[in-house]
Amino acid sequence: MKRRYGWPVLALGLALSAGAISQGSLDPKQAAQRAAGATKGGKVSVLAVWGGNELENFRSVVKPFEEVTGIKVEYEGTRDLNAVLTTRVQGGNAPDIAALPGPAQLEQFVQGGKVVALNSILDMNAMRRDYAAGWLDLGSSGGKLYGVFTGVSLKGLIWYNPKQYTGPKAPKTWNELSAWARSQAQQGKTPWCLGVESGAASGWVGTDWIENILLRQSGPQTYDRWYQGKLAWTSPEVKSAFQTFGAVASDPKMVFGGPTTVLTTNFGDAGTPLFSGPPGCYLHHQATFIADFFTKNKPGVKAGEDFDFFGFPDFNTRYQGAIEAGGDNFGMFRDTPQARALLKYLLTPEAQAIWVKTGQVLSPNKRVPASVYPSALSRRAAGIIAGAKAVRFDASDLMPASMNEAFWKSILNYVQNPAKLDDILSGLEAVRKQAYK
Repeated sequence: MKRRYGWPVLALGLALSAGAISQGSLDPKQAAQRAAGATKGGKVSVLAVWGGNELENFRSVVKPFEEVTGIKVEYEGTRDLNAVLTTRVQGGNAPDIAALPGPAQLEQFVQGGKVVALNSILDMNAMRRDYAAGWLDLGSSGGKLYGVFTGVSLKGLIWYNPKQYTGPKAPKTWNELSAWARSQAQQGKTPWCLGVESGAASGWVGTDWIENILLRQSGPQTYDRWYQGKLAWTSPEVKSAFQTFGAVASDPKMVFGGPTTVLTTNFGDAGTPLFSGPPGCYLHHQATFIADFFTKNKPGVKAGEDFDFFGFPDFNTRYQGAIEAGGDNFGMFRDTPQARALLKYLLTPEAQAIWVKTGQVLSPNKRVPASVYPSALSRRAAGIIAGAKAVRFDASDLMPASMNEAFWKSILNYVQNPAKLDDILSGLEAVRKQAYK
């Protein structure tokens, strides 16, 4: 099947209250019973990238399902998901369900006939009722649904500690925020927190930076051409986005610990210095899921009191209101009664409400009520997605796997060797010419 590179705007439609069921009626055990029907016992295997807090939250979601159905959810985690899944599929040992970081990776397996179409498994009328068309389209290929989203993140947020941060809390432009950051650096204070370590996926944090910069510097249409493979990596637009990122990531006065610490700090721990006294840094760029890491890494910190956020500032007023989102795309690789039951359960508002309460994700299911969001911050984030003028899915997750992985690695090379940017971009351009054939 032909990969779909033509879906530019993602109409998320995250409904915060309209048409939602009440919090009091959210019974995950009843939802699990309905999803499983007569299926009892057995096991279902799930492959994903989660570890630590993320895995703990997933286990809390599936716990009611396991208790009611007797079905054991066997989880396997890996940061090198594409390589592990490819090996498993080729070896005839595919997991029942895999949660991939985006549509492009799943589409590769769809093209090989390795993923189960869900149209006859799920109630498609209910899916169209509960999910915006954009989410269903992102999981579809050739008119069939193969991937479904159970939790999403709003990207491009700048986090800060209100008790420590004295800079602009709603900067209108990147120049305004950068001027404040430079003033702090001149006083010997480090403005930015950053960590790009993530095992085999190290570097993805930097790709989020560049995606948000390019989206706001050059606009949604250029962003679309870029992930579609129609814009050269050596173009002025891409180079400018890298240089803007590098002005933070490769400057030891701008980022906590300097570039070496950036490369060795895990993404989940990078924001912790916001809460030290005195703070190690004042600003941290990350998606909505980071709030869960804040509360787990620093017990006692509270949303709104100890951490808050503002949106990534604009570079060009022509592109105001453009935002980026991401999420895990669940695909079924082995059709079993247990796999069907789990997937149906994960798509219910009851299951997603558990996930939402952790602060890790926003729900794409319109029937999840606003009242289950753990803070005003998470409700505000969901509202930003719902009210955005233009929403783009994570660009690297829409690129072919080889392009995505090369992008990750380029971040590591660039942070370590910013003077070699032209060579790094030329290398990425060579990958583009092969990846999009």
